[in-house]
Amino acid sequence: MATPKNLLIIVNTGSDKPYNQYASYVVAFMAKKLANVSTVTIYYGPNGVGMAKKGALAALAIDDSVKKLIAGQLSGLSPSDLPDNLEQLARFEKEQLGINLASCATFNVISGLSSSLEDTSKLVDFITPVQLPQAAEALMAADKILYF
Repeated sequence: MATPKNLLIIVNTGSDKPYNQYASYVVAFMAKKLANVSTVTIYYGPNGVGMAKKGALAALAIDDSVKKLIAGQLSGLSPSDLPDNLEQLARFEKEQLGINLASCATFNVISGLSSSLEDTSKLVDFITPVQLPQAAEALMAADKILYF
């Protein structure tokens, strides 16, 4: 199977389904580090935009037992290399691996998370709210779309 050049991971769940959150970031990491996918985007859709709220990802801890479990499967990685929560992992993936993180600005407004499409006052600084044309562009440009 050919490796995609452009992977879009749509997360359409919130903190009520934490395993979807963990899985999306692990898959994004693997896509960048192991499969060498050039463009990886995690996109929070209509039911997932709440994860862009300040503190939402930080509330999802990565326990020591999970760090051991994950590190034990990846050569050259030790449990101490892994962050303590998903916000730290998301920041690492964006800053160090170049993974794009976005949320649906329209549903940020509809859900009350933002007062306008441009309002980011309640959002974490590393997830970019995108408007419908950019969201459609991301969907159409993706070679592979995964849905969590």
